[in-house]
Amino acid sequence: MSDDLNGNRYFPTQTTLPRTQENLRLHVGLFLATAYTTTVAGMFMSPQLASMPVIDDWRILIDPRYLVYGLPFSTTLLIILVVHEMGHYVTSRRWGVRASLPYFIPFPSFIGTLGAVIKLRSQIPNRRALIDIGASGPIAGFVMSVIAWSTGLHMSKIVEARDVSAGTLALGHSLLSGWLGNLVIGDLPEGYTIMLHPVAFAGWLGLFVTVLNLLPMGQFDGGHIVYAIFGKKHRLISRATMVGLALMWLLAPPYHWWDAQSVFRAWYDSRWVGWLVWLGLAALMGRHHPPPVNPDVELDPARRWIGYASLAIFVLCFIPDPIQIY
Repeated sequence: MSDDLNGNRYFPTQTTLPRTQENLRLHVGLFLATAYTTTVAGMFMSPQLASMPVIDDWRILIDPRYLVYGLPFSTTLLIILVVHEMGHYVTSRRWGVRASLPYFIPFPSFIGTLGAVIKLRSQIPNRRALIDIGASGPIAGFVMSVIAWSTGLHMSKIVEARDVSAGTLALGHSLLSGWLGNLVIGDLPEGYTIMLHPVAFAGWLGLFVTVLNLLPMGQFDGGHIVYAIFGKKHRLISRATMVGLALMWLLAPPYHWWDAQSVFRAWYDSRWVGWLVWLGLAALMGRHHPPPVNPDVELDPARRWIGYASLAIFVLCFIPDPIQIY
């Protein structure tokens, strides 16, 4: 018996969940359902839909002439999600950690999904494995998201801001997405904005999903990385992150506070409720992090740099106020 990185006593024994056979039908069914819901979502955001004959009932949801317009969005988003989850899966298998195939989560909404998850069925052996498994998914998904965002920007259109319909989603920008936008499109003339192509929107979502996974708290991917690097300081960093999310929900950007028409309404509308959702999810998953089987194995310099690079990606992609209504 010895101490883990939090100063708690533990017995260094390998624990596993009972072996279960993968239900391939379930995994394939969830993937196909997610492919459908994301295609429907992409169809409704496609600019080509406006040129098609109007079908104002449920038949539009099964008509391939319309659904085909949703494929650029759904294909791009699914590639990003698959690459992210397979990064975790392949790395887990390399370390001998039992992991399920990805469970995709279809969800009828404006993006069509809640993402995907894999389930680890055995304990992580050491801090090196923790870094590898925690960082592999976000880094792989990040690379695909940057490619999609940059490619989609080339396909997007510059339009006059006055031509944008009321109720259109306005997306916030991170340091990275803003820099790439300036690099690909350049400075916009005054009074103009960018109407994103669905591929660009999928890339933006991929970058944002990377941020959510890299939140340095609990048992998120970012929590795994922080625990592997900082050990017992994980608790402090996790709590500080949760407090920060709560404050971001409570405090609106300063430019909204001075809306002369309706100060309270503008303050309320600018608060993105998603931070509260992730705060609740962190509470359900557990604020603390269990130790690996052998927490005394030190990280080598290469893995420390992988961890630092992952945290740098989090900073570069972080968006305090991701979604507003135009």
